[in-house]
Amino acid sequence: MLATLLLAGAGCAEKDATGGGGDSSGPIRIGAVLDITGAGASLGVPERKTLELLTKQVNEAGGISGRKVELIVEDNQSTEDGAAKAMNEMVSKKVDIVLGASRTGPSLAMRPVAESSKTPMISLAANVKVVKDAKWVFKTAQNDAVVLQNIVDLARSKGWKTIGLLRDASGYGEGVVETLTELGKADGISVVKVEKFAPDASDFTAQMINIRNAKADMNLIWGIPPAAGLAQKAYRQLNITAPVVQSHGIGNQVFLDTAGGSADGLMAPLGRLLVADQLPDSDPQKTVLTRFLADYQKAYNEKPSTFAGHAYDAFQLAADAFKAVGTDKQKVRDHLEKVDGFAGVSGVYKMTPEDHSGLTKQALVLVTVSGGKWQILQDK
Repeated sequence: MLATLLLAGAGCAEKDATGGGGDSSGPIRIGAVLDITGAGASLGVPERKTLELLTKQVNEAGGISGRKVELIVEDNQSTEDGAAKAMNEMVSKKVDIVLGASRTGPSLAMRPVAESSKTPMISLAANVKVVKDAKWVFKTAQNDAVVLQNIVDLARSKGWKTIGLLRDASGYGEGVVETLTELGKADGISVVKVEKFAPDASDFTAQMINIRNAKADMNLIWGIPPAAGLAQKAYRQLNITAPVVQSHGIGNQVFLDTAGGSADGLMAPLGRLLVADQLPDSDPQKTVLTRFLADYQKAYNEKPSTFAGHAYDAFQLAADAFKAVGTDKQKVRDHLEKVDGFAGVSGVYKMTPEDHSGLTKQALVLVTVSGGKWQILQDK
């Protein structure tokens, strides 16, 4: 298990002080369990950078209610076992909240520990299973169900009735077939072929031949980079002519770099961060997006990804809770469950006891790729 304590601003220190657990003095301890190495590294690395940036900004401004933030980050190596172990470590360190993991599988492995220890947790992963019937776990990535609703709406508008699906074989891809089938039922939209790939796959030839032979009206690739980018390249190399749609898991530069020219023309429902400059000033997220883009660019000389945005929202939701109620874990949990109208990078959140994600399909916009750049899809 590779565990790293990352210093972020004056409040971060490599120690096991007991500042957490509801104390009214001492540092506020924020734990983060991220996929920094392994299959989820393209998600976890920008998430870590975001949390370091925000911690530094908060501490330079005097902290939260006069208390500095201590950020403790551990790498789960993109594994479920690593995530569960790291979560137990966070509990033993008496952190006030845990952010992460980056992906669904590791987040699901962390969830039982959060629930049993009554530790507030904000996952950065997509699958609704992460928060279904949860009491102590929340999330900031848009649920896969709202992503798939956007895809079904697109299929309906285009008259596409059959879908070929190539999905990640990990937790991220679980439930996609069933949800697509349920959402498409009323419009006669069905999944006619399903192929799977490992999160670290590099060869997609066999699966793509089967997808091509199914002759669906459209094909959906459901994965994250670099695998999603390599799958996109294979799709074009095999000259599959049906329109291709990708999931919201491709929202970073790594995908564009991996897919290259093969990405042009694809469609995907993504968060507004990637097309912030194309949004009207009236958009409720425009101010937040513009500020985050500028701050991240200044700090790292690169643009933030969608996944960085998930970390941004998790940190800010936690910070708002600490400002409002302090670090008593029960009060933090209760505050998060009542969030209403919080404009973040990934959408405008409205949490309820039944919905610990708080985002609807309006949190996403349909985009395409043109000349290696994200563009809002105008012809829907």
